[in-house]
Amino acid sequence: MASKSKAKGNRFEYLIRDITKGIGLKCIRAWGSDGRSLGWHEEVDLLIEDTIKVQAKCRKAIANWMLPSDEVDIQVIKEDRGTPLVVENYDTWIDRIKELKELKEQLKIIDLK
Repeated sequence: MASKSKAKGNRFEYLIRDITKGIGLKCIRAWGSDGRSLGWHEEVDLLIEDTIKVQAKCRKAIANWMLPSDEVDIQVIKEDRGTPLVVENYDTWIDRIKELKELKEQLKIIDLK
């Protein structure tokens, strides 16, 4: 039987997969949360639209300073000498990915040649 934290992580990965598939995007969960089963690095948990590699992390609590307030769209965070990271509501982010996919498909139809 999987540990409680492993089971919690699995549930979170399935939730992300289900949200993503629910809006019509392709999303595959790596077997055993091991990206090597999909041909990627072992840290990859999910693959969206064959190109977006996702590692899903679920914690009991996230530091309040990391969370975007209701007054902003995204929170950009960075550690000293680190790379800036974006924190955004997953539903908003996945909707943006869907919009980009639809725009890309529309541009193919227009045939810019």
